[in-house]
Amino acid sequence: MSEALQPQVRFIDVPPELAGQRLDNFLLARLKGVPKTLIYRIIRKGEVRVNKKRAKAETRLQAGDSVRVPPVRVAEKTGVPQVSASLKQHLAHQAILYEDDQLMLLNKPAGLAVHGGSGVHLGLIEALRQARPDLAFVELVHRLDKDTSGCLLVAKNRQALAHLQDQLRARTMRKVYWAWVLGAWPEQIEQVDQPIVRIPTASGERMMGTGAEGKPALTRFRVLQRLEQDLTLVQAEPVTGRTHQIRVHARAVGCPLLGDPKYGEDQINKAYHKAGAGRLFLHAFSLRFQDPLTGRERCIEAPVEPLWEAVQAAHAQIGRSR
Repeated sequence: MSEALQPQVRFIDVPPELAGQRLDNFLLARLKGVPKTLIYRIIRKGEVRVNKKRAKAETRLQAGDSVRVPPVRVAEKTGVPQVSASLKQHLAHQAILYEDDQLMLLNKPAGLAVHGGSGVHLGLIEALRQARPDLAFVELVHRLDKDTSGCLLVAKNRQALAHLQDQLRARTMRKVYWAWVLGAWPEQIEQVDQPIVRIPTASGERMMGTGAEGKPALTRFRVLQRLEQDLTLVQAEPVTGRTHQIRVHARAVGCPLLGDPKYGEDQINKAYHKAGAGRLFLHAFSLRFQDPLTGRERCIEAPVEPLWEAVQAAHAQIGRSR
């Protein structure tokens, strides 16, 4: 390899919107394809300098800091794939429910992971960075599972990110979901207060269940619509934020979500898929939060995808075939 192609020492100035970010996270975002172990090693050995001084991984950067990055080779094959023109168009326009200088609220499509990694080649946040190159800072405030659609909050600077995540930790941000569940939801059950625990699996797949040894979890439920005794449309409000919380709590009641590949009923899911309603029917319908700049309360709703409307037609079709 010629000398011109060899990795070189770089000096990166920290922009104002990244003030307060940890050094390790700053490097991880800029050294895509470099193993995390190598990044932490070059920090630990003092090869990374902030304003010509050694720094720790947890060092908080300030606007205008100069970060010295030693020569490291980035693996080309780990590059982020290019986003299709249609997805770029969708994320840059139709998916935006609200946007200002501090934040953006998107209506995430079902089937799109929020982050790449673990076998996912492209996530929403990487796609959004390609669709909106005008944004210097784009970070998720919270997450949605790949197969869940609806409200997803993105911060456009570090101060807004910290403010919004503080609301999550204080449980002052209200998230409301819609879900089609199997069977007739019991009228008397308005909330499920059962701890959630991780269930070990031979494959390493992430599976959760309820158990006394788990972490406290509370979800409030309200019936919105019933399709005979077969399906119920419920509103679910997770007070806590455990992994797969709504899905696990619905299963614990005996009414798993329609289309749920982990906790649902395979035969019923296949029948609805064949009838044109093939997805996990969980949608983040609304998000209520405090504006990080003005302090004003905002409540934004995300319309459901067209496929959501296919449930009733599929239910009628399956009923006729019985």
